[in-house]
Amino acid sequence: MRSIWRGAVSFGLVSIGVKLYSATEDKDIRFHQVHVTDGGRIKYKRVCSIDGEDVEYSDIAKGYELPDGQVVVLTDEDFEDLPLATRREIEVLEFVDQSEIDPIMFEKTYYLEPDGPAARPYVLLREALENAGQIAITKIAIRQRESLAALRVRDGVLVLHTMRWPDEIRRPDFAFLDEDISVRPQELKMAEALIASMTGEFDPGEFSDDYREAMTALLEAKQSGGEVQQVPEVADEGAAVVDLMSALRRSVEAARGGSSDTAETKPAAKKAAPAKKAPAKKAAPAKKTTAAAEKKPAAKKAAADKPTKRARRSA
Repeated sequence: MRSIWRGAVSFGLVSIGVKLYSATEDKDIRFHQVHVTDGGRIKYKRVCSIDGEDVEYSDIAKGYELPDGQVVVLTDEDFEDLPLATRREIEVLEFVDQSEIDPIMFEKTYYLEPDGPAARPYVLLREALENAGQIAITKIAIRQRESLAALRVRDGVLVLHTMRWPDEIRRPDFAFLDEDISVRPQELKMAEALIASMTGEFDPGEFSDDYREAMTALLEAKQSGGEVQQVPEVADEGAAVVDLMSALRRSVEAARGGSSDTAETKPAAKKAAPAKKAPAKKAAPAKKTTAAAEKKPAAKKAAADKPTKRARRSA
């Protein structure tokens, strides 16, 4: 595991150096967006919505949009100047019973490891929490966001649960809560009997992710059946490809319009120059060769050239 935060737990006058690690990981099967015909990865660019130019990551800042549509731009320096005391400190505020915290407030879970010589005060806090049967309410700032957090003991390790702030918990405003709905005593007893018959000790190992298992089986079946795409390695030349396509498109458009003042149409003009007889008629084949990359325009030009060829034969 790789630590994502380093600081200290402030417990009265005791400071305990710790490292923070993510206690959970996603096991979901992840997919990429690909081109259905050849399996090529779909790429996205960071483009400014105003000037249409590509933007380097170093030139990207955070913006907060005001109600009137104006934007307040904040840089990394602005965030560094904020007086955030919990950026490197987990401040213990009080101790409570775990039953007082509604699980809806829990967000993410982290492991705390003692950092360097902090093992002894770490164990002191761990044993004090276990003996008291309580958890510590703290505050911590991770990735420029301050959160409430609950600190407890699990399997000999201090575990930190970040929590939502009270104003982040939505109120269930449903119409049926205002209705006077009653149930019969017999129905209630039957429901309670069903609950009693299904009551047991929770063992998470008894449950499985059926969807993930089915998806894994599907992927394995497609792989064994040869339903895979051999995607060639392509150099990251996205900008060059876009410029080339743009140049080709301009060349075709210029050829269709008969323009000769662009760089793309000059070679066509040179080819037409050696023709001594009927130079105007020779210009049409020049357009045809320039637009040969597109089949439909070429077909149309060929159809247009037939009267000219008859004229030559008659001549």
